[in-house]
Formats: sequence, C-alpha cells, structure tokens
Amino acid sequence: MARPVTLFTGQWADLPFEEVCSLASSWGYDGLEIACWGDHLDVTRAAVDDDYVRDRLGILQRHGLGLWAISNHLLGQAVCDDPIDHRHKDILPSRVWGDGDPEGVRRRAAEEMKTTARAAARLGVSTVVGFTGSAIWKYVAMFPPVGEDVIRAGYRDFADRWNPILDVFDEVGVRFAHEVHPSEIAYDHWSTEAALEAVGHREAFGLNWDPSHMVWQDIDPAAFLWDFRDRIYHVDCKDTRRRTGNGRNGRLGSHLPWGDPRRGWDFVSTGHGDVPWEDCFRVLNSIGYTGPLSVEWEDAGMDRLVGAAEAVRFVRSHAYDPPEASFDSAFGSD
Repeated sequence: MARPVTLFTGQWADLPFEEVCSLASSWGYDGLEIACWGDHLDVTRAAVDDDYVRDRLGILQRHGLGLWAISNHLLGQAVCDDPIDHRHKDILPSRVWGDGDPEGVRRRAAEEMKTTARAAARLGVSTVVGFTGSAIWKYVAMFPPVGEDVIRAGYRDFADRWNPILDVFDEVGVRFAHEVHPSEIAYDHWSTEAALEAVGHREAFGLNWDPSHMVWQDIDPAAFLWDFRDRIYHVDCKDTRRRTGNGRNGRLGSHLPWGDPRRGWDFVSTGHGDVPWEDCFRVLNSIGYTGPLSVEWEDAGMDRLVGAAEAVRFVRSHAYDPPEASFDSAFGSD
C-alpha cells in the first residue's frame, strides 16, 4: 500500500484551517500533519469537546483528507528550554506564557503536552510530532568551557521533565516523535543516542526524521535512518541546499535572514537541495516504514503555492513502494 503523502500545516497557520484543507486536496495530498496553532487545532478543546473533534475531522473528510499525526513543536520547545525569554512569549499561547516566570512556563507547557497526547487519542491519531527544548543547547559552542557534569545534568533535566509527559502518552496509546533539530536535546547522531538513553529507550519516545537539519551538519540522513530504524515514528520531507565552499558563507548561517545568499545553507523546496532522496527512500523501504511522508514546505525563495504543489509531485515520483516479494523469494537463494 502506498504511504500517504501529507502536508504539515505549520507554515500555513496564517490561513484558516478549511482553506488549507482545500488547497492541500487540490494539490493531491492524502492528508495533513496538523499544527496545533493558528486556528488549525486547539488541543485544549480537542481533549474534552466531542463537537470540536467532529468538526475538525468533518472538515478533513469533506476535502478527502486523512489524519495520521498532529504536531505541537511550539509547546514542546518550552518544556526544557533555558533561557525562557521573549522568543517564547512570541510563540506561546497567553495561557502558557502567563506571567513569564520561566519555571511556570515550563510546567504549563509540560501540562499542555500531556493534553496534546489526549487530544491526539480523541482524534484517532497515534503520533504527536514536536520539539523537546533543551537546557544545554546554549552550550553548543563549548566556550566558555562547561564540565561534562553540566551536560549530563541537561539530559537528566530532559528526562525528569519528559518522563511524566510520556507516561500520559503511554496511558492513551500515543507516541511522541521528537524532531531531531538544532536547539533541541537531540540534534545530531550522538545527542540522539544520549537522549534515548536518558529516557531508558522507552517506546513512547521516538523520532521524527527531517533530513534538512542533518545535511547542513554533514550527517548522512540515510545512515541516520538505518541507525535509528526502530525509532522512526514519523517522516518530514524537507530539503536543504548548502552554499558553503566560497570561503565566506558559514555553516552556522551568520545570523543572516532566511533566503539571504550569504548564508551557508538554506531550506529549499523538496527536491531542489542536497538531500539524497533516493538513498533515503530506499532505506525507509528497508526498515519497513509505512507511515506518512509529510511535506514540510519551507523555502524563502519560492512562492509557497507553487512550492507545495511541486513538492507533493516530487515525493510521489521518488518515494516508490518496496517490492511486494523479496529478491530471495522471487529468484531463489543458495
């Protein structure tokens, strides 16, 4: 069976939910990965209000769209972050920001992530995608120096804050797919290993694979899929193009805005960058991933109404299904 191709609505939250559904359907998407902001999904209502759940599912059904995952990156980010500051105020609901006291923000964000798990279960969804935040991302440059004990404490902080959240995920039969991403507790191969170890490799905590954040770090996204094959709970199809090699453009982006040609890398529409898509889709076949392939359209240099329509065509043309019969069964083996 073909894996569904979905559209992540996070970059479309300025548009009404029904309009995004209409656009996605017209472009040929099978469904949505719904962001829990804008008017797209209010998890506090979905967790308790049957009429609201029926309304959201009804809108999807009218447009012929399915639902396999919801995403709450913004709330998840606040669970572990340090510092909590004006950046979080800009992205959090006022009920979570409250008076802005950092520890209060973290605790309210954690409670809302529990609510997100309950909302997902009521929507019939088994996966919540999101961020975790990190108390130690601020030390990534490692200067002024920090001791190994500080880094270990950061992973303990992550486990202490997320294990109670994951308990609720277990209770309602939903999994959390952490997006491996700079600024999070797990942002590359080794930090992902450390994060999984910190929560005891519990099944409620898995990964959202987004290759765009790996390519500019020189991480092989196909190898990452294989190494963490038992933890790939969701897939986002987003591309990155590197612009390094001219002696000027830095890999860290130089605090330049998205789309600035002086940046060492930038997001581009799926298929226009440096992600080795064929290798990646072959590994997805090998590891037996059958979940959605979700297009996260993010390209400052292309009109999104063009890019999103182009991206679904690209994914469909490259993400061919695995063969129904193995080589050995078809041709015999010695």
